[in-house]
Amino acid sequence: MKTDILIIGAGPAGIFTALELRKKGCRKAITIVEKGKAVEDRHCPKEQTKKCVNCRPNCNITTGFSGAGAFSDGKLSLSYEVGGELPSLIGEQRAQELIDYTDTIYLDFGADTHVEGADETEEVKDIRRRAISAGLKLVLCPIRHLGTEKAQKLYLDIENHLREQDVALLLETECRNLIIENDACLGAEIVLNGREETILAEETIVATGRRGAEWLEELCEKHHIAHTPGTVDIGVRVEVRNEVMEVINRVLYEGKLIGYPKPFKNKVRTFCQNPGGFVSQENYDGGLAVVNGHSYKTLKSENTNVAILCSHNFSVPFNQPIEYARKVGELTNMLADGRLLVQRFGDILDGKRTWQKELAQSNVRPTIPDAVAGDITAAMPYRSMLSIIGFIQAMDAVVPGFASSETLLYAPELKFYSNRVKMDEHFQTNVAHLHCLGDSSGWTRGLMMASAMGVSMARELLTC
Repeated sequence: MKTDILIIGAGPAGIFTALELRKKGCRKAITIVEKGKAVEDRHCPKEQTKKCVNCRPNCNITTGFSGAGAFSDGKLSLSYEVGGELPSLIGEQRAQELIDYTDTIYLDFGADTHVEGADETEEVKDIRRRAISAGLKLVLCPIRHLGTEKAQKLYLDIENHLREQDVALLLETECRNLIIENDACLGAEIVLNGREETILAEETIVATGRRGAEWLEELCEKHHIAHTPGTVDIGVRVEVRNEVMEVINRVLYEGKLIGYPKPFKNKVRTFCQNPGGFVSQENYDGGLAVVNGHSYKTLKSENTNVAILCSHNFSVPFNQPIEYARKVGELTNMLADGRLLVQRFGDILDGKRTWQKELAQSNVRPTIPDAVAGDITAAMPYRSMLSIIGFIQAMDAVVPGFASSETLLYAPELKFYSNRVKMDEHFQTNVAHLHCLGDSSGWTRGLMMASAMGVSMARELLTC
């Protein structure tokens, strides 16, 4: 098989590379290889079973056309300050211009025109004053919220549009390896309809998302693709009543706060806040269960959930941050019999596990019914746990009630994008004709920045 441009992974980065190429009139042959299903075939059995059935071979929440992010919440961060380190590679002004442009594409495909948290009001200033007093930094970021169900419709329209534009979509097709000879990428080895095939390409783009970060790291080692261990995020997802988050939900929709709590002063931040949302489970390779959260446009719960992530940067001789985070997750899963672990914040401070009957007596009821009550601190690294506790206590000064004894913490919340591929500003690796985009590259974190990186990649290909 032959193609001009081969894209491995049908997440936002890969999708928007193809979209922009066609939009600018490029008629080269484009092939997208994706191990998951089409949008219309992605359904989670948990909607009926009420518990995770650990789908095989792939989790429909994390894998498939549009990637994991689109099926969790569908929030587009419209500021270059949020979404990863891409601005340090291509420049802040260029990154913001790309985000603004990419946003218009989302609007063309039906994204909600309303933007949350865009106004600098007196209430925002009051939140910032309280954050400063607590030793935290408030990062203002306008949010365009697609909503889980609306995101699925939007990406289905994009999928159909790409088909109409003669982009070949090889879905439920696994990429096994890259073909690299004489320091140049010639294409990839895939498994199509159960048969091993080879695709030769002029340019190959790997955009496999957080789901494929570990796979890409293995390829980097195997083929000597220049990369460096980056940051790994280990944390929890916090769930509180909507009443506690009422002001931030109304004024900012998503409050992005950053702190460096003592004694370790690791960076700790909030991520992916879901007003009236639901805690969810995702499954990765090897059956690893991790926690996430999403919110719908119409269906609402009585709770708000938000991730609290502690960033870890490792130095020599250690160079396996993804494996480190995975081991933390596996240990947590072991304590929860393969599921998510939930614990009340007050029980953590009291040094005791949480029991299922105690959850039933609390004001905050879990929005994920099959999470197992237990002891997160038995699996979470000391450094991470102490940093998270300090951050939650600081958050209480900004959001009174956030550190309530009934506040729920779910684990493990892990972000697998720590391996950072070395590239120049044109996204060229040390292997000729090979480019790496999106969260798996280590340069982006989230839907919008990954989408914008795809747009930028397309423009680079148009000039070569």
